[in-house]
Amino acid sequence: MVPVSSFCLVKVLLTKGRLMHYLLTEGKTFKCLTTTFLPSTACLSTLGSCIGKKNILIMGPPGAGKTTVGRIIGHRLGRSVIDVDDDILEKAWDMTVAEKLSEVGGEQFLEEEGKALLNFTISGSVISLTGSNPIHSRSMEHVKQNGIAVYLDVCTEDIIERLERMKVDRIVGQGPEVSMRDILRYRQQFYKKWCDTRVLCGAGDTAEKIADKVLEAVKRYQDSESETFVSTRGTLSRNSGSNTGKKFFSDVIVEGLAPDGGLYVPLNGLPKLTSSEWQRLVNMSFPERAQVLLERCIHPADVPPAHLLEIVERAYGENFACSRIAPVRHLMHNQYVVELFHGPTASFKDLSLQLMPQLFAYCIPRTCNYLVLVATSGDTGSAVLEGFKNLSDIDKQRITVLAFFPEKGISSVQKMQMTRYVEGNVKAVGVNSDFDFCQRAIKKMFTNSELTGFLAVEYGTALSTANSINWARLLPQVVYHSSAYFDLISQGVLSFGDPIDVCIPTGNFGNVLAAVYAKRMGIPIRKLICASNQNNILTDFLRTGEYDLNGRRLLISVSPSIDILKSSNLERYLYLISNGDWQLVRDLYSQLERQNLFRVPGSLLERIQQDFLAGWCSEEECLATIQSVHSATGYILDPHTAVAKVVADRLQDGTCPVVIASTAHYAKFAPAVLKALKFKEVTENTLHQLQLLHSLGSLPPVHNTLLESLKEDKQKHKICEADHSALIHQVETFIQDKFMKVL
Repeated sequence: MVPVSSFCLVKVLLTKGRLMHYLLTEGKTFKCLTTTFLPSTACLSTLGSCIGKKNILIMGPPGAGKTTVGRIIGHRLGRSVIDVDDDILEKAWDMTVAEKLSEVGGEQFLEEEGKALLNFTISGSVISLTGSNPIHSRSMEHVKQNGIAVYLDVCTEDIIERLERMKVDRIVGQGPEVSMRDILRYRQQFYKKWCDTRVLCGAGDTAEKIADKVLEAVKRYQDSESETFVSTRGTLSRNSGSNTGKKFFSDVIVEGLAPDGGLYVPLNGLPKLTSSEWQRLVNMSFPERAQVLLERCIHPADVPPAHLLEIVERAYGENFACSRIAPVRHLMHNQYVVELFHGPTASFKDLSLQLMPQLFAYCIPRTCNYLVLVATSGDTGSAVLEGFKNLSDIDKQRITVLAFFPEKGISSVQKMQMTRYVEGNVKAVGVNSDFDFCQRAIKKMFTNSELTGFLAVEYGTALSTANSINWARLLPQVVYHSSAYFDLISQGVLSFGDPIDVCIPTGNFGNVLAAVYAKRMGIPIRKLICASNQNNILTDFLRTGEYDLNGRRLLISVSPSIDILKSSNLERYLYLISNGDWQLVRDLYSQLERQNLFRVPGSLLERIQQDFLAGWCSEEECLATIQSVHSATGYILDPHTAVAKVVADRLQDGTCPVVIASTAHYAKFAPAVLKALKFKEVTENTLHQLQLLHSLGSLPPVHNTLLESLKEDKQKHKICEADHSALIHQVETFIQDKFMKVL
């Protein structure tokens, strides 16, 4: 590993994304290394003065309305308006664009167009680029040196319709065998590559409305301090007039847990999309939907759209067994399952953990090593290890992962998945206790100044986490809850605006909280149904308002990933539903620490129950449901999905579709599933168990990536006792093996 200096001890560092944004915005929003900021000036009072001498570059396909929108914006801001076709190209060539194209041909035209733009310089204007300008890299680099590029993302079908009305049947670069639709889709990659911010144009949006959106997008881009995060327990500054203590996305993904023990949440909540913007997502692929939603939730100062695009495309590519990533399948009656198990480790955690490690690697300061600590009840561990294992070699030199799991509280497949990682930057350790102990121990390590000081001083290493207490773990889950709704529209089950219910097997409350956020952003979710197994503390809380750990003992079940009593992300929901009442949240969790219980006010419980229904099922009901669904449909549910099915049957009224989150492939829990399906003689050989299930020819099909991973030789792994000092010893030993001491 690369030795680093003690410079990494500075508490807040200038992250990669925000450094780039500073360079692009001429230092107006520079965030310095001592957590202070250069003072705002009067020039920020209006958008025009905030932009200063920068140009606004309007970019998009032919027919997107760039010229009209540019003129409206120029008029509003009192700026000159430049149309590249009319004001640059035709004047430089002394002929029309059509004549030039006819003279030199399509390929040479792009080069001539680029040369003309390279010779043009202006400041403080609104420039409407041609549809083909972004294809020429050197000219785009030139104009972006002093410009903010705004991509007018108009639906391809709308563009084709407009071009037909304009009697345009061919555009630059379109060969004789290439359709208009294909050339437009080809060009999208260049618009996405060069844009600083995107405006999603809905069907029927007027030029005036699009101009409004452009100005809002530019304002957001320039105001890099507008999207800050606070702790659910309130010790971070909430004074918008003070820069002290502000936290941004790139900070919270690195830190994971707030210093006061609370969880980071966006101060102003998540953005709401309009109806027309949501409807644009219907015909998009899963990665395209993810890109749009994540762009709205992550400020470009933290991760610019072009880099975010690269991250999304790597995260949701060939590593998923299904090209649709998270497809929705009809189960029976009004019930649908969203299959969240097609990733490399066959659980819903892959949807976050193929993305989050890459965001983490992009955002961390270049001057520090990081140890990512993880507590897992089963699925998180293998997904985290797989996600961080696949980072670049350079990133793996600076980022390591140590996962703790309950030795006797997960399935044999889950254990084999985790313990096969014996080399490289990731490792798993068993603990002779339960998940709650592992999670509690890790939280204590973050506030253990002796440990964090030792790691920083001796090894230049800081702690972070990839559990769902990390905001970047939670955010991608909003995408698949939204995507499931649009899949139902595509399948003709719904029209936009029709309500659905969502039923989710719930342990740590992260998955169901992501559905709450999707609802807040505008997805018409009517009721969220929280499904528990016999560890039903959440059911009791959502029904009574009382969260009581006293006298409760964690029960081992056939659905181990929700064998949890202390649900971390419930804290974020309480903050949200109480309208950001951090004092209430702090008091509730202080009471939970002292007395093992808290009770929310009656008025708050009423609001909670407007969102939620809650139920639980027994082990017998879970197994019986696996059998009955298979008999009726030929589809095999994993035990967690079966828990949700039982609760949905009991609580959902049938008046609208219900989407059940299928959180894992059934093969991960082969013994329980074989028992449910009445197999009498089952060996303890895991591969033999999977072969038995495969022989049924049922749906969903066998998970080949999972099967191949289990064919690897079984590895021995470390096991430690349920003692906090024993886990700290594992951390110190792991670090000493992975990182060199600071010189």
